[in-house]
Amino acid sequence: MNLQARQAVQSAASSSTPGSKAASGESERPARERERGGQAMVAPLARSLSILAAFTPQTPWLCNQELVLETGIPAPSVSRMLRSLVALGYLHYSPERRKYRLAAPVLSLGYAAIAHSNVQRVARLEMQSFADASESYVVLGARDRLDVIVLETCAGRPGALDLNLSAGTRLRIASSPMGWAMLAALPELERFYLLGNVERKTEREWPLLRRRITEGISQVHNAGYCMSLGEWEAELAIVAAPLVIADRTPLVLACIGKSARMGRARIERELGRRLVAAAQSLQQQALFAGG
Repeated sequence: MNLQARQAVQSAASSSTPGSKAASGESERPARERERGGQAMVAPLARSLSILAAFTPQTPWLCNQELVLETGIPAPSVSRMLRSLVALGYLHYSPERRKYRLAAPVLSLGYAAIAHSNVQRVARLEMQSFADASESYVVLGARDRLDVIVLETCAGRPGALDLNLSAGTRLRIASSPMGWAMLAALPELERFYLLGNVERKTEREWPLLRRRITEGISQVHNAGYCMSLGEWEAELAIVAAPLVIADRTPLVLACIGKSARMGRARIERELGRRLVAAAQSLQQQALFAGG
């Protein structure tokens, strides 16, 4: 998905907040094409996509009001779009629950996006090797709006670390090393746009987030990776490096372990360089395999 398309979907999700005029019940602007970034953007389409994106493994069932709060789209528009998405087969409605969930055709869209890519298949082998050697938890992620979504995970020695990071888990792009590494790999214009949205959504948290984001991006530019020691969770250390493959949106590779075994000295001496080397190896393998 190109920059303008990603901006369109995110704009639809953030253009109206629950406290805005639209959410407070005032009439929505007529559906029409709007100009953004030099290209026409169809607002109803972008908003429908933001509704589909609101469903996660943690929240598979959502009702109308939850979708209004999650997307910021006015309630009447949400109701109309839900009816259309059910009719098209992309959502299933449960009369007993009075809620909606994603239906099988959405899965086919996701599968079509990755079916012809060798990246995850190649990455799984490299990730498992790294996890075993470092006795850590290795994660591959991609960006979805203001989150990093987990695509693949590999654990080292069984029982060494128990993390609830299954495929589909979302991490905030602004407050995780995986997010900082991702931001460092994005074109400057796209990064600037995303951080503008983060600032509007975080408000009082923004000064601290901005400092950590800047530090993380600087680490990636200087060393190829960024790290967090005890910030995400007190006993955990995280190292993350971007994975940039031609003709694909950037991915991020991260190594997570217990702080007692992954101190700053070991990261700087060994793990950081090894993670960057693993990312570079994946880039070459994916290029050779036509990923």
